[in-house]
Amino acid sequence: MDQAISALPTPALVDAITELAGHLNAAQARFLALLAELDRRDAWAEWGVRSCAHWLNWKCGLNLGAAREKIRVARALERLPRIAAAMAAGQLSYAKVRAMTRAADESTEEYFLQIALHGTANHVERLARGFRRRRARR
Repeated sequence: MDQAISALPTPALVDAITELAGHLNAAQARFLALLAELDRRDAWAEWGVRSCAHWLNWKCGLNLGAAREKIRVARALERLPRIAAAMAAGQLSYAKVRAMTRAADESTEEYFLQIALHGTANHVERLARGFRRRRARR
């Protein structure tokens, strides 16, 4: 273990972890924005692969299921600008955003965002699942 890390007092360790998580969230938001643009341009086809997901599998090491999900989330964020902005600011994790993009739309975006900013990823997942169930019954 890195001596500098093992010497950190617990409050500093917690601060370092949460600060880094925010940076990772922001980096993930940038990755998704870049991915959406790559997909929009069909730029992945230049490499002779079957899809953007196959390109991610090859170039970024994601398995195909995860790659397809990243693309779905990236596309969905284009119609959810407040959620995208909060993720870009480091305030939302990919887990929360992934769940929200399964259920949120322009009319529910702010509601989902407030839940996500103040709740856990599990809260957001349960909320999204409930919204999807209600929508399926209609």
